[in-house]
Amino acid sequence: MSIAFERTVHPLGTHRVVEPAGAMPQSAWKLDNTPVAFENEILCDVEVLNIDSASFKQIHDACEGDAERIKEHVLANVRERGKQHNPVTGSGGMFIGYVLKVGENLREQIDLKAGDRIASLVSLTLTPLYIEAITKIDVATGRIWIRGKAVLFASGLWAKLPTDIDENVALAVLDVAGAPAQTKRMCKPGQTVVVIGADGKSGMLSCAQAKAQVGESGRVIGIAPSAETPSAKLLQEAKLVDAFVVADARNALEIGDKVAAIAPELADITINCVNVPNTELGSILATKEDGIVYFFSMSTSFTAAALGAEGVGKDVTMIVGNGYARGHADTALQTLRDNPRIRAYFDEKYAATK
Repeated sequence: MSIAFERTVHPLGTHRVVEPAGAMPQSAWKLDNTPVAFENEILCDVEVLNIDSASFKQIHDACEGDAERIKEHVLANVRERGKQHNPVTGSGGMFIGYVLKVGENLREQIDLKAGDRIASLVSLTLTPLYIEAITKIDVATGRIWIRGKAVLFASGLWAKLPTDIDENVALAVLDVAGAPAQTKRMCKPGQTVVVIGADGKSGMLSCAQAKAQVGESGRVIGIAPSAETPSAKLLQEAKLVDAFVVADARNALEIGDKVAAIAPELADITINCVNVPNTELGSILATKEDGIVYFFSMSTSFTAAALGAEGVGKDVTMIVGNGYARGHADTALQTLRDNPRIRAYFDEKYAATK
């Protein structure tokens, strides 16, 4: 735990940056994670961390799936950096907990009080985090139960947990809330939409939103390594995709050819939700000229995307997968409510290990 010192507090949390000087909290190497609330901060008791998919896969693989090694890896990272910021993927996750204290300068500004249960909607890469102990790890879902504290800045986003959805399910949904919200914003009736990584949680919710927006006159094409997983079968049986393609997202030519075989004009919009690197060019080849590629994946190399599009002479608009969109929490949770079969799947997968 770092030692707090006298400082001028800033709503964006720059007063918590230890090094390098002048950095923002997200890009900083190290934050002061002293578990106290300054006048414009919210101190929370953290119960569960939900590590983002790309980050947890990297940690899982580096630790050969061993829960004890994963535990020590995360503890060491947080001790060193004062936050859960994966130095390989550059990504973090979010937390569930309850409010311990709201700083005096925020009490009249926000609808939050001590005792409220919340989910953070800002990345753990910019959240000061202090872990006393890790008590449990679910290697199947990337959730980590802890005893610890976290600090949200005045600019930090959060959501009170819904009363009609299991809190672990809500955490899983809110962790990827940007994907279905941005999908809803982008997609229009009659369009062809490709979702790469359709069988993951962000992919499933994106398929549901895409199908709702494009309607009967449009098409949603889901892509995943297998059509036989429970989530892939669900998408097909619930008709949340009009076609399902089995392909390796890292094989750009395979992706482009298989999409072209179904939709010769290619996709108006391609949504990349995978958790592995080297999928940028496949997304680009699946998309028509003047189309849109939305990279929600935290494994995306934007250098590879930009140079890849240039290399194949493809004029597409590429959008960074901003984890925040206005109303994204409500949109994501409502997407779950509107799709009972997806909700049942999430309940079975994420609520079972409470």
